[in-house]
Amino acid sequence: MTSTLITVAPTGAETAKADCPALPTTLDELVETAKRCEAAGAAMIHIHIRDAEHRPTLDLGRLAETVTAVRENTALIVQLSTGGAVTDPFEHRLRVLDAAPDSCSLTMGTVNFGDDVFMNPWPFVTELYRLTQEREVVPEFELFDLGHVAALHRLLDKFGLPYGGKVHCDLVMGVPGGMPGTPDALVAAVNGLPEGVTSWSATGVGRTTMPVALAALSKGGHLRVGMEDTLTLAKGQPVTHNAELVERAASLATLAQRPPMSPDEARDLLNVKRLH
Repeated sequence: MTSTLITVAPTGAETAKADCPALPTTLDELVETAKRCEAAGAAMIHIHIRDAEHRPTLDLGRLAETVTAVRENTALIVQLSTGGAVTDPFEHRLRVLDAAPDSCSLTMGTVNFGDDVFMNPWPFVTELYRLTQEREVVPEFELFDLGHVAALHRLLDKFGLPYGGKVHCDLVMGVPGGMPGTPDALVAAVNGLPEGVTSWSATGVGRTTMPVALAALSKGGHLRVGMEDTLTLAKGQPVTHNAELVERAASLATLAQRPPMSPDEARDLLNVKRLH
């Protein structure tokens, strides 16, 4: 790769607004974040939304409104989370595709998530995958563990390529319960990816952000950063805006002589449907 896809995950479902006032939870905050992060080098945005009380929600009206607003104000690829919060029922998670995003996350298996369990049983995974193929939404396969890498082989072997024919996955590393955020774990996961994978990114949660980012760049991967995954730039230095994390990722990518790609280049990489 000669350039780097930077995805920003600005909000997530875990952090409370009361604990982190800088977290973008309203539509206006999310749009402002999207614009600044695009200017800083992001090409895709991974979106979780919140309700009027800043609690995680999969409300379809709010999801559709968010997709429209981000599209109207940026050129970013709009990726919606189908993970939601760990408490969201499967039918609500499937319904996310009704908001017609460009892309969606598709987690390849169940994983312990801190004190909780993020449930992704095989029948749900396959139903969601077949829906993405029908709706022409490009999935990003989220891999929290080596078992998820094996499951991706199984899925592609049984159900074929995703819409667009490209296979993009994201290694989510450093979650308590998932694979550790170490260069060794990243290399093991990348070496196990199916031959059909055309691009991959990596996310280092918390203090694993930097080792994962540096290992990903050195191994030819792309980057996902954002306040969903980390709230500090360094020990004792809180993130005040997602753009800071995107700027740092863009600097690392440029240093690695793989500068950030534009949203148009990212659409070509992922074969995301063009709207115009």
